This record gives sequence, C-alpha cells and structure tokens, in this order.
Amino acid sequence: MLKPHIYTDTSVIGGCLDKEFQAGSEALIQRFESGSAILMISDLTLSELENAPPDVRNVLNRVSTEDTQYVELTAEARQLAERYLSEGVVSSKNQTDARHIAIATIHRADVLVSWNFKHIVNLERIHGYNAVNLKQGYPMIEIRTPLEVLRHE
Repeated sequence: MLKPHIYTDTSVIGGCLDKEFQAGSEALIQRFESGSAILMISDLTLSELENAPPDVRNVLNRVSTEDTQYVELTAEARQLAERYLSEGVVSSKNQTDARHIAIATIHRADVLVSWNFKHIVNLERIHGYNAVNLKQGYPMIEIRTPLEVLRHE
C-alpha cells in the first residue's frame, strides 16, 4: 500500500503545543513517526516556523528524513496562488494561505491538512480552490483537518 503524502501547514505543527489542537496534531505527527504516511513540508512552512518557539520548531525533528518530503514554492505555485487571489477565492492579504494550497496542488499532495478554518479548511474556499485548479488543468486537492486523516483501526 502506498503511503499517503500529507502536506502539513504551519498551524498543524504549532497545534502540537496548543491545547485546543494538540490531540489531533500529535496523532498526525505520530502517524508520520510510525512511517505510515509521508510528511510533505514546504519551504514556506519552514520559513513561517523560523520565528516560532523552539518547542514548535523541534516537532519536525521527530519525523525521519525517509518519511519527509520537502517541497518548494516554485514559480508555477506562485502563479497558481495568484490565480486563487484573482478569482476571489481569498483576498490578497491571505496570499500565504493561497500559496500553501498551490504548493500542495503543484506537488500532488494526497491531502493538505490545516487548522485554519477561515481561509483553508472551509467548504466554500475548498470549492473555490478546486474550481481554479480544474480551470488551470490541475487536479482537485483534498483539504482536511488532521483529525480527518487519522487511521481509525
């Protein structure tokens, strides 16, 4: 069975130390630690984590390099993110959120996980991102919370 590639945004990493989101974030990180899924992490996420407390930054050190895929904000991803903005999926002040979606789309993540309910894990916005993706010739992207991608055995 192929391991799912799960693009993980900054809110999930930070969620490991946030009482409200800790259980779901920790369970997902443990899934990566067990090797049953691949953590997709972008240069954008790493940049956002630079100013985070050391405990938050150290969460990523728990996942082996074999179970981590580093992806970049490419020119293609920037262009797709700009398309989300020009189509009104999110406003220009939410460019970073649009870039996370674009990176996950371009690099063919199986799913993007986030705790950002306002601009990312939001049904209306998900429909908007996917409408743009299809118009631009990209596949639809699954966007979920960490709780929705846990294995329930």
